[in-house]
Amino acid sequence: MLVRRLAVAIGLLCGLIGSQLPEFAQQYRQRLGGALDELNRTIAQFDSETAAQSLTRGQGVDQLKSNPETLARERGVAIEENIDRANRLARQQEAFQRGGPLTRLVTLIGNFDPATATKAIEDFEPAVPITFEAFVIAGIALALGWGATHLFAWPIRRRWRARSLGHGERAA
Repeated sequence: MLVRRLAVAIGLLCGLIGSQLPEFAQQYRQRLGGALDELNRTIAQFDSETAAQSLTRGQGVDQLKSNPETLARERGVAIEENIDRANRLARQQEAFQRGGPLTRLVTLIGNFDPATATKAIEDFEPAVPITFEAFVIAGIALALGWGATHLFAWPIRRRWRARSLGHGERAA
């Protein structure tokens, strides 16, 4: 009886926590858009600076990276990293827009940006989920929590049964 109650309680807790994943994903997507906008602004500014010097973006990056000055070399590496990150975030944003509710969660879990995720976690505010996606995730989490509790409790229940049978035979 105790294990059943514990399993239900743990299952409900897992369901509650699991139901927050879609809300986190939504807040992450908002931050992703903001990060991408800022990166694109920085890259556009660099592009205009290189165009003013009659250089392509690649030529500008190469020129900075080959500069003997440390500051210029670091700027070249930084803009190259910004370009790579912007491309990654744009692909992820596109996957979020194309995907359905559960596909978006797979995209988040399999390909998240650590800097964006960290900021989203810092500012995360739980919400009452009312979407189909949240109910599905909550149901899966509840079932996993309930099942895991029973799985971990199984050896303990088996020993209790063996002991109670052993004590019953001695009393007879």
